Amino acid sequence: MFSVNSVANSMSESFPQLQQALQHGDLELKGQFMLGSNYTFLVEVTYEDKTYPAVYKPSKGEQPLWDFPEQSLAQREVAAYLVSESLGFHFVPFTTLREDGPYGAGSIQQFIEYDPEYHYFTFSDDDKQLLKPVVLFDLLVNNADRKGGHVFFENESHKLYAIDHGICFHEDDKLRTVLWDFGGQKIPDDLLFRLSSFLSPQSSDFNLLHQLEPYLTPREISALCNRADSILQRGIFPRQPRDRRAMPWPPL
Repeated sequence: MFSVNSVANSMSESFPQLQQALQHGDLELKGQFMLGSNYTFLVEVTYEDKTYPAVYKPSKGEQPLWDFPEQSLAQREVAAYLVSESLGFHFVPFTTLREDGPYGAGSIQQFIEYDPEYHYFTFSDDDKQLLKPVVLFDLLVNNADRKGGHVFFENESHKLYAIDHGICFHEDDKLRTVLWDFGGQKIPDDLLFRLSSFLSPQSSDFNLLHQLEPYLTPREISALCNRADSILQRGIFPRQPRDRRAMPWPPL
């Protein structure tokens, strides 16, 4: 039975205010995260006399990649949030795009308190079993950089979260992940049902494709739909390929 914590409608009553804050609040730089190749900052967002910690990734601070358009990673972070919400997973922290960041346009993401020592490589077996929705999500969005430290549980609620989705949605197969645990296994029916309904014309979430238009190219959106169809037809988590590099570096 599908029981990932983040699927339940357990958002606090303050979540709408958090959304408004990250979209419209005043931003103040508080520090820089030194790990990673792109500039990433901790900011404090002030809105209606309340403050919220958030993660700010300015587009100007992105290192150019040969296979992704320049200064497009922040948009992909927002697109990943929208897809996670449409699937009903809710494990990508709220993410929005701001044009008025301290260093210009970039993504602003809800900051989650977690134990950095408890990640994929140290998870219990029971917690690893909760990662099947993340594996399906990564397959769908074509995640090229799922490191072990990009999945974790919130300290207070033990709710599952997944972060760092700037290198996703490429048209070509770019899946690189450490989460190959379920290769060859059947994808649970409830996950396939979510996938079959979230892009359906009969679904209330069908406008997802229109919501993605400011963040992805038409060809990337088309590739997303094609991947969804392919996953549904196969119904099996893929095994790690042997003809290309399938693990990110570093893995954590």
